[in-house]
Amino acid sequence: MFSLLLAVIYLSFISLGLPDTLLGAGWPVMQGVFNVPLSYMGIITVIISLGTVVSSLFTDKAVSRLGTGLTTAISVGMTALALLGFALANRFWMLCLLAVPYGLGAGAVDAALNNYVAIHYASRHMNWLHACWGVGATISPNIMGFALAKGMGYRAGYGFVSVIQGVLCIALFCTLFLWKKPAGGNEVQAKPLSIKNAVKIPGVPWVILAFFAYCAVECTASSWAATYYVNLCGFGAEIAASLASFGCLGITVGRMISGFVSDKLGDRNMIRMGTAVMLFGAMIVTLSPLCAYFAPVGLLLAGLGCAPVYPAIIHSTPFNFGKENSQSLVGIQMASAYMGIVLMPALFGVLAEVISLALYPWYLAGLTVLLFVASERLNRAVDRAHTM
Repeated sequence: MFSLLLAVIYLSFISLGLPDTLLGAGWPVMQGVFNVPLSYMGIITVIISLGTVVSSLFTDKAVSRLGTGLTTAISVGMTALALLGFALANRFWMLCLLAVPYGLGAGAVDAALNNYVAIHYASRHMNWLHACWGVGATISPNIMGFALAKGMGYRAGYGFVSVIQGVLCIALFCTLFLWKKPAGGNEVQAKPLSIKNAVKIPGVPWVILAFFAYCAVECTASSWAATYYVNLCGFGAEIAASLASFGCLGITVGRMISGFVSDKLGDRNMIRMGTAVMLFGAMIVTLSPLCAYFAPVGLLLAGLGCAPVYPAIIHSTPFNFGKENSQSLVGIQMASAYMGIVLMPALFGVLAEVISLALYPWYLAGLTVLLFVASERLNRAVDRAHTM
């Protein structure tokens, strides 16, 4: 039962990654079909992100009433229906409307499963869980590319992924009995917390800031890499797009590797090592305009550094703040993460336009330093609270 449930959780996280990169892969075609400006993809992305923020904050209440398994099954079903809607929609406003359940479903799966694994499984499984997200995020653009290459159109790409999500939804409903008795014993009774009460817990403001900074680094790095390489390094658009994927590759491979050492090194050391490698990678990226070989190396290193940080922060949540508080706090952390995703890449775009795109690696470095400082202050606050 233990192994079967773990397999279901891994599959769920692959499904979580599937929709995340689908819009970007299909948008060049979709933009022409809907006859809207290229920038309108940002409208859909923001709606999805805001939906994710909202659902992350309310996941604790859903889990306390429905349980982790049923919450996950319903949420995957929501994303499956939203993806099917994207395949069928013929007006842009329909995409905007469908982006709401798209984001709500993704946020609930993210928060519910992250907390469940943090409580019931070892750190290595948290790393491999997030590597599964990378697998899903890598597969979906290829599904879309296959559909477009075969002349089936972007609608078929969304349809294929919707079917995959639908099958997983059915599988989740069929395996709900597995969640009744988790491997670690009886289900932990979640203690819903308001944001106002949560931030009063020692260390919570620092973990919110750390999560915000981490996701700001990851999303800014992936969003602006191709533009940086085209404009600062003189690469062609196709080569730059390929180079931009090295960050995601580094994250996926890094999380697979981290799973073998995280239990021995501990969450705090994984975060420290990760931020050091992230910073080194950002510094290598600064050399890209001087030598083309530094471009993939720098981004790959930055991705490898990113790899253990997110899983380690999540996995340490029950230890830092108590198992009874962890579901609420994982949801709040997810919300802060998505705020970093929404705000910080956009802020860099403004700075790049006003000042220079050359700020790109320095912007990443600054956010990495902020992440490190917030993480260390979190450790101090938690240690003081535990000794009281």
